[in-house]
Amino acid sequence: MFSSVLIANRGEIACRVIRTARRLGLRTIAVYSDADRDSLFVAQADEAHRIGPAPAGESYLIGDRIVAVAKEAGADCIHPGYGFLSENAEFAEACAKAGIAFVGPPPKAIRAMGLKDAAKAVVERAGVPVVPGYHGAKQDPAFLRERAANIGFPVLIKAVAGGGGKGMRRVDRLIDFEDALLSAQREAANAFGDPRVLVEKYIRSPRHIEMQVFADRFGNAVHLFERDCSLQRRHQKVMEEAPAPGMTDAVRDAMGKAAVDAALAVGYVGAGTVEFIADASHGLRPDGFFFMEMNTRLQVEHPVTEAITGLDLVEWQFRVAAGEKLPLAQQELAVHGHAVEARLYAEDPERGFLPSTGRLWALRFPEAEGVRVDTGVAEGDVVTPYYDPMIAKVIAHAPSRLAALDLLAQALEETVVAGPRTNVGFLKALCDAHGFRAGEFDTGFIDRNMDALGAAPRGPDLAAAAAGALALVRERQEGVREAARAAGGSGQGPWDVADAFQLSGPRRTGLPIVVEGERIEAALGWDAAGPMLDVPGAELTGQADFTLVTTDDGIIALASGRQTHVRLHDPLGVALDEGDSGGVVKSPMHGKVVAIFVVEGEAVEKGQRVAIVEAMKMEHALVAPRAGVVAEVLAEAGQQVAEGARLAVIGENG
Repeated sequence: MFSSVLIANRGEIACRVIRTARRLGLRTIAVYSDADRDSLFVAQADEAHRIGPAPAGESYLIGDRIVAVAKEAGADCIHPGYGFLSENAEFAEACAKAGIAFVGPPPKAIRAMGLKDAAKAVVERAGVPVVPGYHGAKQDPAFLRERAANIGFPVLIKAVAGGGGKGMRRVDRLIDFEDALLSAQREAANAFGDPRVLVEKYIRSPRHIEMQVFADRFGNAVHLFERDCSLQRRHQKVMEEAPAPGMTDAVRDAMGKAAVDAALAVGYVGAGTVEFIADASHGLRPDGFFFMEMNTRLQVEHPVTEAITGLDLVEWQFRVAAGEKLPLAQQELAVHGHAVEARLYAEDPERGFLPSTGRLWALRFPEAEGVRVDTGVAEGDVVTPYYDPMIAKVIAHAPSRLAALDLLAQALEETVVAGPRTNVGFLKALCDAHGFRAGEFDTGFIDRNMDALGAAPRGPDLAAAAAGALALVRERQEGVREAARAAGGSGQGPWDVADAFQLSGPRRTGLPIVVEGERIEAALGWDAAGPMLDVPGAELTGQADFTLVTTDDGIIALASGRQTHVRLHDPLGVALDEGDSGGVVKSPMHGKVVAIFVVEGEAVEKGQRVAIVEAMKMEHALVAPRAGVVAEVLAEAGQQVAEGARLAVIGENG
């Protein structure tokens, strides 16, 4: 076994690797960017080294720098986590050249599975079923169009170097194929530097089921059962579970054998995931699944496999990388209960899942039997725009699937996150969704049920706003009383309180409040029990069931995963946006300006693309809110901007 490890990653996975490494007695070495200097994983590691500025391209993706730090620190091995350099064959080779073990597969296996078309050719030769389609090198549009027609519509165009849905297009008619092909190729070239695509049959009721595999250097390979990752939004996983609903022994045996055969076909070593697409239109069948790709690393969703097997997959990774045999044979592995994982993201479901940033004013997770939380942040940390927006993974394990879903729903209900917007309420709604609970779902389930799951614009929660404003009134009132007592008064007289005291008539006064940035005229009154607040549309006279979190400029009231920010209106405050017209193009989030498409004096149409802002690995196109002439361009490509920053102003025509 090794004596030390450098973790070439950050956040939640770095904390996860540190936890196992410490249990095994390994000295842990972290690397961090400027943005992560005060992060949780840095504090948890035995030592930490700076590797560069915040952008990943200037820090976490510079393999030579990380290897140099590992040599300097005397690391026996490097664990790449997932993302960043975890599937980079050149980085694995650089580790070997430096005499440092790479906790991952051989470079040859990484390369073999790195491109979808080549990987499918390899596994097909090994007898693994693949989706009918064209996976060859020829990229002539007319040729691909002809192959699509032969396959039969609908078809799926997919980038060979792709992932996360980029460079992917569904085509239902021959007449639409050419435009979809060009669009997919452009996106693939921009995202991966490789415009090549493959064309394959579109599975109408697809289930995304993957097999966790492990192999050692002695030719042994096993699968650790399946995970169902079908709950996706735009091809991004949202929730995962193990085992897969509706899985039979016959299907599991067939899928497990195919996964192991795929791993052995490329001389695999270590942890990997073989992903299949299953046609679930008539239930899971031994002849109804097809190879999609192999991820040559640990997966984000590995905790559900750990839960049902009782194993530590990171420990297995270390042992295999150190040259040991697999700890268990296939017949020694078994499934125990059911586990479900929810990915808690800093994003706003009511605004198209825009990434959200800012300080975590509150972050609290439940402590309950069967509940596990993997996170890389703590209360008081700042969620930055530089990296993946994941805050935590919440995992529930119980004897049955419905019990696990109930436990996860309760855990999410008790989770408190205040600051960046999150999808916690959306995840809770998924746990409770009838179709999902009944096992009647596929990869399109979320996209078909957005509104029912609460992922649609809604007005502010005025009851929550009233609760927050009332707490601020009480806080201010107590402050006045404290000041009175400090000045020698009792703090109890009618002249010592800020409660609109008057000798006759109703005790009531106007109180303007600001809810989610919008001013609302509320009315403040008093009765024998204390202050009351009347907010148009919501009346609150006592303490409601809200979690109230104080920030530096007001209060956040939380209910059912929704956040409502409220503050008392400051009549002396400066409204910076007061003079803005409807032609201002603002950044919807903290991020980096990738491109500006207009210049001052240029005439634009309503909806014309003005800029692209990137945050947390996602690009967002901003368009002109009206037709007119560009009056100002206030940003440039490469510039970091804050949420609400003015990027351009579109003046009226004429």
